[in-house]
Amino acid sequence: MATGFSVGSSRSFRFGRHPFLGPKPTSTLASTSLLFSSPSVQRFDKIIGSRRKFSLNVCFVVDDEKLNTEIETLTKESEEEEEIERQISASEIRVAERLARKRSERFTYLVAAVMSSFGITSMAVMSVYYRFSWQMEGGEIPYSEMFGTFALSVGAAVGMEFWARWAHRALWHASLWHMHESHHKPREGPFELNDVFAIINAVPAIALLSYGLFHKGLIPGLCFGAGLGITVFGMAYMFVHDGLVHRRFPVGPIANVPYFRRVAAAHQLHHSDKFNGVPYGLFLGPKEVEEVGGNEELEKEVNRRIKLSSSSSSSTSTS
Repeated sequence: MATGFSVGSSRSFRFGRHPFLGPKPTSTLASTSLLFSSPSVQRFDKIIGSRRKFSLNVCFVVDDEKLNTEIETLTKESEEEEEIERQISASEIRVAERLARKRSERFTYLVAAVMSSFGITSMAVMSVYYRFSWQMEGGEIPYSEMFGTFALSVGAAVGMEFWARWAHRALWHASLWHMHESHHKPREGPFELNDVFAIINAVPAIALLSYGLFHKGLIPGLCFGAGLGITVFGMAYMFVHDGLVHRRFPVGPIANVPYFRRVAAAHQLHHSDKFNGVPYGLFLGPKEVEEVGGNEELEKEVNRRIKLSSSSSSSTSTS
């Protein structure tokens, strides 16, 4: 703020007779006329009659431009702070909503996984018990049939890995990509279109188990074993692929098994497309990565997942 002073003065003189001296006498006395018309009296009249008029003007000049600039700067900073606070609060709300949605999705899928696993496991155990107890009712043990059932159970479980690898490359990433693409995009909701493949694989397993359960003989025993092997592979695939790799539900101690960590890391490389989609298999995925020279990337991914798991477990224990 700047202040300026302006002082102005004016001086005016009025000539003539002062009012206190009264009107000019009209007497004819010479002495009186001489007295008031003498030069000394006239000078006194001039001195008394003279007036000085002073006027004082004070002008304040305010630097409005600088003050307005400071006000605008403060207002702008305040608005920016309020905008930042709104953005932070909005982002916090979005993060909280996303976490709540993720927890809900994980819980929904966990319920589905537990119910399906428990149901399928219970039916499989009861089917095995019922079938073999029914076969041994006559006192004769059908060793060939029992051996064929267990052998084909293991063979079907192992063979499903090679089937899944071939189907993954030749079908899911080819003619059925419109369905499998949902698995390579961020998931919205607890389920995705790619889950249909699990139902498709469950259909032949249920058919084989049903045929082998209600019929005796070697062929029905082999069919029962094949259906049992497909079921075991499907359950293992769900826990390792959906639970361990993609964290759709907690898997507990499975995550700490060293080989399963390598399996999860190898499948994560499949989603990164670093080796043209390799590996396409799941449980033999680390071997596929080694065959294309991806050991270094595999170890990096294993270490990254270990650090991620450690940080998440520490934050969970802290909270």
